[in-house]
Amino acid sequence: MPTNFTVVPVEDSEDASNSAGAAEGSKPISLGKIFGEEVDEDNSEEPHSGDDSQRESRPFINPDNDGEHYYDGKNMALFEEEMDSTPMVSSLLNKLANYTNLTQGVREHEEAENEDGVRRVTVTVPQMGTFIGVYLPCMQNILGVILFLRLTWIVGTAGILGSFAIVSMCCICTLLTAISMSAIATNGVVPAGGSYYMISRSLGPEFGGAVGLCFYLGTTFAGSLYILGTIEILLTYIIPTATLFEEGAAMPNNMRVYGTCCLVLMALVVFVGVKYVNKLALVFLACVILSIMATYAGVIKTLIEPPEFKICLLGNRTLKNEKFETCAKTKVVKNITVTTDLWPLFCDSEYPNATCKEYFISNNLTEIQAIPGLLSGVIKDNLWGNYGPAGTLIEKESQPSAPVKETTTDISPYVFNDITTFFTLLVGIYFPSVTGIMAGSNRSGDLRDAQRSIPIGTIMAILTTSFIYISCVVLFGACIEGVVLRDKFGYSVKKNPVIGILAWPSPWVIVIGSFFSCCGAGLQSLTGAPRLLQAIARDGIIPFLQVFGHGKSNGEPTWALLLTVGICEIGILIASLDAVAPILSMFFLMCYLFVNLACAVQTLLRTPNWRPRFKFYHWTLSFLGMSLCLSLMFICSWYYALVAMVIAGCIYKYIEYRGAEKEWGDGIRGLSLNAARYALIRLEEVQLHTKNWRPQLLVLCKLDSDLAVKHPRLLSFTTQLKAGKGLTIVCSVLVGTYMTRGNDAKTGEQNLKAVMAAERTKGFCHVVVSSNLRDGFSLLIQSAGLGGMKHNAVLMAWPAGWKQARDSSARRNFIETVRETTAAHQALLVAKNIDRFPDNHERLKNGFIDVWWIVHDGGLLMLLPFLLSQHKVWRKCKMRIFTVAQMDDNSIQMKKDLQMFLYHLRLDAEVEVVEMHDSDISAFTYEKTLMMEQRSQMLKQMQLSRTEREREIQSITDVSRGSIKRKKSSGVDAPPLNTLCIPEDEAQLIHDRNTASHSATNDKAAGATPDRVHMTWTKDKLVSERNRQREGMAVKDMFNMKPEWEHLSQSNVRRMHTAVKLNEAVAKKSHDSQLVLLNMPGPPKNKKGDENYMEFLEVLMEGLDRVLLVRGGGREVITIYS
Repeated sequence: MPTNFTVVPVEDSEDASNSAGAAEGSKPISLGKIFGEEVDEDNSEEPHSGDDSQRESRPFINPDNDGEHYYDGKNMALFEEEMDSTPMVSSLLNKLANYTNLTQGVREHEEAENEDGVRRVTVTVPQMGTFIGVYLPCMQNILGVILFLRLTWIVGTAGILGSFAIVSMCCICTLLTAISMSAIATNGVVPAGGSYYMISRSLGPEFGGAVGLCFYLGTTFAGSLYILGTIEILLTYIIPTATLFEEGAAMPNNMRVYGTCCLVLMALVVFVGVKYVNKLALVFLACVILSIMATYAGVIKTLIEPPEFKICLLGNRTLKNEKFETCAKTKVVKNITVTTDLWPLFCDSEYPNATCKEYFISNNLTEIQAIPGLLSGVIKDNLWGNYGPAGTLIEKESQPSAPVKETTTDISPYVFNDITTFFTLLVGIYFPSVTGIMAGSNRSGDLRDAQRSIPIGTIMAILTTSFIYISCVVLFGACIEGVVLRDKFGYSVKKNPVIGILAWPSPWVIVIGSFFSCCGAGLQSLTGAPRLLQAIARDGIIPFLQVFGHGKSNGEPTWALLLTVGICEIGILIASLDAVAPILSMFFLMCYLFVNLACAVQTLLRTPNWRPRFKFYHWTLSFLGMSLCLSLMFICSWYYALVAMVIAGCIYKYIEYRGAEKEWGDGIRGLSLNAARYALIRLEEVQLHTKNWRPQLLVLCKLDSDLAVKHPRLLSFTTQLKAGKGLTIVCSVLVGTYMTRGNDAKTGEQNLKAVMAAERTKGFCHVVVSSNLRDGFSLLIQSAGLGGMKHNAVLMAWPAGWKQARDSSARRNFIETVRETTAAHQALLVAKNIDRFPDNHERLKNGFIDVWWIVHDGGLLMLLPFLLSQHKVWRKCKMRIFTVAQMDDNSIQMKKDLQMFLYHLRLDAEVEVVEMHDSDISAFTYEKTLMMEQRSQMLKQMQLSRTEREREIQSITDVSRGSIKRKKSSGVDAPPLNTLCIPEDEAQLIHDRNTASHSATNDKAAGATPDRVHMTWTKDKLVSERNRQREGMAVKDMFNMKPEWEHLSQSNVRRMHTAVKLNEAVAKKSHDSQLVLLNMPGPPKNKKGDENYMEFLEVLMEGLDRVLLVRGGGREVITIYS
């Protein structure tokens, strides 16, 4: 039963007139009508042409610019705030139901023009099924030039068993690749680019770009292969008289000239419009099928009547019979014995008394059947291979022959090997005949059900072609004479293709069929390769290819076509089908290798998005296919394989460093995450050995008010210390709450990343928001890092302005950081005057890195100069180690022991022992201590005064609030409070303070007298207390608190004495050094001495330019053992 809703519009200030109009005629409206207009609107919009990565990350395939949704129905009011960002399920399902696949870049946008020639209308292409859309295109691409021109020669050279092994290896390789490809292709929509798209989205832009370009080069060289095959058929079998060169190198030069002309002609056809190629595709396919059927018909005919093709043998050598008709030395004409046309080939004249070659005289001529037939038993002779070097004569081993010594090297009358033959060469030549399995996946946009058609059609096409190839290997070996099979160009059978003499009814069926097949395959290569390059260029991952992404107004890749023609010309200039085929094999094998790798990686990672419709796959099959591809690459040609890998590797590194950053959810990222997780778990399982210790730094950076990095040289020093090795985490803390300063944190993080990139600091950065700096630093020290990859050292800058600060927060934060790193057993590095440290572009030409080794804290002081000296900034600086000897120490023995220790540590450094004798404490030391204690007392009194002032403000605020309440209750105006003027923000600050902490502070400041503790403050008490405090604490009294020297703390005097004497020694010895490393004394356990601790450190570093205070983490970090 339909439900109606009454919609009452609410007036809005933005659209008052419309709302008023709607309110007048408010009637019951059905829910369907409410959403009806919006659904129609969504369907009428054009697809969004945004970035590919954004498109792929959305749940629907064809995203629309939905704009803002105004759902007037209140039955979904609970979700009305989500309507703007997330669509309703009904809207999503509507998009999916009305989705039509985009036209593929591999297929031409066919256009029809009106009579005026201006307006063009796109012609819709009907959706195709498995047979027409996948099976036949794959068949057409797989069956081709090698089948008609080289398969018989491969069978004759490698034998039936060797050829069976070659065909089986290649077919199994493509079958396994097709299984992997089917899994990837059914795991979503594969747009333009085919295999490139599959690999790049599965293995990332680096692998995708590298393999995509290799696949492009393979497709381009395939065009060269088919054009060379076309010209070979034309000049060898159709028009032999059309040769332009007649010298010894006639054939290669003829191939170059005619091949270039053919390439230009085909390029013009592709440029004019691929629709003509598509219309002729059925014709080309028909030629291939007709030729194969003619071959099988010829095999069946040999059972009934073998064809009348004879070959002529001289002894056991096969002769070229293109220049003679009769296989005899002489013949009788009118009872007169005359020589035949064969005689002048071996003798110096045509007369019987001419001088002839000895082999011609000693051996007889024999004529045998070229095709004995299926039942002749010739299969036994053709089981094994017959390899040989170039120039080897093709001989029938079972035929008798009289051996003679040849005095001449003229082998022109005989049939001979034009190239050196061996098994691996034949694999490289044959493999292009099984490529073309991607034809179905490249057309996924034209298929009615791509996820069903691609696996079935591709695998069925491979099985069909594999059956054809294997059956042809067996039938050729069983029907044709071995010497004829090894005759590559059919010279022994009157220049007919060997497969042609087997075909029925005529060899011309094979000649014409193979000619048109090669023409069609060449046109398709020149059509597909530029579109593949265009797809790579438009992805934007390779900057220098962007120009090839442009083309004509209808999307035709003009510039990509020009580059393709140029590369294709290189293959044609090679002018040998046998030399181009292995190059082509390399690039296709590499592409297939990565298709298998992509499927294996996705399967093993079990990523949530890996849900292919095709279920008959397994990672072991993918790995087997990948191994087979790699093996075939090196079997075909190890040096071509290395060249292909180098090319792919260079492209990979180029994309990694210069290419655009793309996030496609690829499997390599998932693999990296899995590997990182495994490594982190492994790291946490085992205790780190001293030999593997290196500083894993947590760098505490400070951001200024503009969120810029305050000390960039801190990151420069990090780079010099780390040299890109180990873990570096750069952190900063913002004061506030994350809800209010979340954007500031992101901005600060971006600024940190920018400075890290500028300073070449490799690591991670993070900005946290905390209520105060101390808590933020504490959390970072405790929780930064993950698992076994945690920091073991903290690097920070010395708080230079701690004396000038109005409050003591900088001092307290620094000291607490020192305490927390010590408690966490982490090393601490504090750099003073960090802005004077050298940047990464400076080169210190000389100088020293001085280490003042006072106490042993694990050897970190020794290790840091060594690590710094590995960087080019500090490389020329020498290391000096100073240690301090007391009165009871033997300084000479100490120096020897230290030198021996450094020798075992394999460190080169100068050693010096500084003797510090017991001496009387100087007046300067007493004066320093006096000034320090005076400052501490003054700070305490200032803090006390500030506490009292805050308490006054708080009580005045309470009084004023109470008076306001009384005024409201009585209705009588209260007298104004003119006693104190309190700033609003200061009052709010005091009000927001932690009551517990301040009550404790106030108790301490008030002393032990009970009458000074007021739980409830009135105005009178406040005024009297304030006046009393002012009388008792005048400013002049603060400076009259100077004690006598004998009343000074003896502990402070001794510490100051140590700091002064050590500073004098350091300043004297290291005044000209580039960097001074000092042991950092720890803070006092009693927090009452915190104020003095910073003074001691200041005195210790006084007068030094660059200082690094080092505090060990409590473990040994350097060892003498290997």
